[in-house]
Amino acid sequence: MTKPFDLVVHGATGFTGRLVVEYLLQRYPQGSGLRWAMGGRSAEKLAAVRDELGAPADTPLVVTDTGNPASLQALMGSTRLVLTTVGPYQLYGNELVAACANAGVDYVDLCGEPAWMRRMIDAHEAQAKASGARIVFSCGFDSIPFDLGVYLLQTEMQARFGQPASRVRGRVRKMKGTFSGGTAASLKATLAAASEPGVLDLLRDPFALTPGFTGPRQPSGSKPMVDDALGADIWVAPFVMAAINTRNVHRSNFLLGHAYGQDFVYDEMLVTGPGAKGEAFANAVASDKSLGSDSGPKPGEGPSREEREAGHYDVLFVGEDAAGHRLRVAVTGDRDPGYGSTSKMISEAAVCLLENRSTPGGIWTTAPALGQALIERLRANAGLTFAVEANG
Repeated sequence: MTKPFDLVVHGATGFTGRLVVEYLLQRYPQGSGLRWAMGGRSAEKLAAVRDELGAPADTPLVVTDTGNPASLQALMGSTRLVLTTVGPYQLYGNELVAACANAGVDYVDLCGEPAWMRRMIDAHEAQAKASGARIVFSCGFDSIPFDLGVYLLQTEMQARFGQPASRVRGRVRKMKGTFSGGTAASLKATLAAASEPGVLDLLRDPFALTPGFTGPRQPSGSKPMVDDALGADIWVAPFVMAAINTRNVHRSNFLLGHAYGQDFVYDEMLVTGPGAKGEAFANAVASDKSLGSDSGPKPGEGPSREEREAGHYDVLFVGEDAAGHRLRVAVTGDRDPGYGSTSKMISEAAVCLLENRSTPGGIWTTAPALGQALIERLRANAGLTFAVEANG
């Protein structure tokens, strides 16, 4: 039986959900071949947001109350894929992941919560494989630019030198824009859950998302330092998203059959610059706890359109293999990372997954599930660049 929708945006009335809908209206309007609907708990709010965004009056609206078993079952029967922006996922995602895994419905989210992701892998991966559901976590700024940046670097290392880089450094060179309120809420929920048995161990484990495999000791990335790989006297500081991105990159390597090697070492840091000024900035970054504080962004809040369009980011990946060959790959985005770019990335990841039927059921990261096909879509449609920068 053909389902009425290819994609339902769950959380379409939220701040990020609205941005996803705006992007779909612009890139994939109704009648373009992609059958999508706005989803949320309230039909009235959905209709109001549809009208506020200037969407056509016949834009499909679907009530998606994941706390209501009947509504959840109806959602599973109506769509091939659910795109959800409703986090923290450890609070609002359990029933939806379980339902998709059971029903064979594809799923993409913006999750940056590694302990919850591991619980979902343990609980639902076998069923997702059996049903054919492709569940892909972390389809926003955490962790697409990082996961696909490392993937491209390793692809190029293999092609040029016949082996992957055993050591890769992810270095955020520029970033203008705010982290989302959802990211802040997820961090707070994760910290609150850290007292539960086993959660703190998972949060500390760089291989939390690779069940049964533990690789070599990884850099902690917890303190400012001079990074010789970038040149003399260049300082780097802890990067707040590293705790999720590094876990996803290691899971990608795991799912790719350790294509990066079983001795693969990876870390991420924020570049703060040279000399005393770079050192002072690095120390200020390391002591900044505002993201997890009550003064941080709230779910549903976000920057103006002008602020989103003025944002950008630039991430460098430096790889080195056992023979000393080095390669540099850069990934850039043309909008603020937490909202403008993220809403485009998750939308393209969803469309790419729908079109890529060769990926089997299971719980995935973006690199092994979508790889080069997603890189090309993001280059063509979403304002990202992926480029080999220089051979060091």
